[in-house]
Amino acid sequence: MSELDRCYQLLGLEPGASIDEVNQAYKDLVFIWHPDRLPKDNPRLQQKAHAKLQELNHARDQLRSQQSKKPPRSTPASPPQSPPRYQSPYEAYQRRYQSPPRYQSPYQSYQQAQQARYQKPREEPPRSSPPKNNGSSYTNYSQQASSYSDSQRYQQPPQPPPQQPPRQPPPPQQEAPQRPRQPVNPDLTGADLRNANLQEKDLSGRNLSQANLSGADLSDAFLHKINLSRANLSKAKLFRANLLQADLRHADLKQANLVGADLSGADLTGADLSGAKIGAGDRIMVKLTGAILTGAIMPDGSIHD
Repeated sequence: MSELDRCYQLLGLEPGASIDEVNQAYKDLVFIWHPDRLPKDNPRLQQKAHAKLQELNHARDQLRSQQSKKPPRSTPASPPQSPPRYQSPYEAYQRRYQSPPRYQSPYQSYQQAQQARYQKPREEPPRSSPPKNNGSSYTNYSQQASSYSDSQRYQQPPQPPPQQPPRQPPPPQQEAPQRPRQPVNPDLTGADLRNANLQEKDLSGRNLSQANLSGADLSDAFLHKINLSRANLSKAKLFRANLLQADLRHADLKQANLVGADLSGADLTGADLSGAKIGAGDRIMVKLTGAILTGAIMPDGSIHD
């Protein structure tokens, strides 16, 4: 596994995640692993939290630097231009005054020919000798004049060449559909995790409703905002587990070890805690600040109002 893939996995992200996703994942994990949220009298856990923060800082810095090292789009370099060739004064004179005629399209040549044709002086018919007194010569002259005027009258003007239709732009290319990104945290509803070793695992935000975790070892695990509604946690080890704002409605916690667990803000409505270990003697060693215990069965068998 490469260093970048390890950094993405440490932050719970897929490879290729944006810088905004990296920053948000970093903030969530720092909130969970901050040493101020852990017991001050546990140096081992404090040392582990500091090491975890160093790993998160390193992962965030690596991914940020990898995002900033992406090369910008470069424009294609123009080919080097050769310096102009030296021309002698005689070559410059020939190039200026004896240059070949400018290229003309067929339509321009046709227009110039028609303009020259109509600008040409009109030729008059040749004068004939004065008509004689006989009527035959006068009649022939009248027929020639009428035929000449008719030919000039009915001559059609030149037609311009047909125009070509405009070129149609090529159809846009269709992009290949992108494959949907797989979810980072899969749904584990109803999963069978009996007697599983989940020590120090990070299961924050997972959906484990109706899962079977009886006898599972969840010591020092991070279960922030986890969904464990109607889950079976009987005889499970939740020693010093972080269950901040967890959903434990109607969960089975009979004979579970909850010593040192943090259940601040957790919802324990209708949960069964009968026989659960929550302290030593009369000292309660479970943090229940802001927890909801409506209808919960307490370890002594009483039902909380």
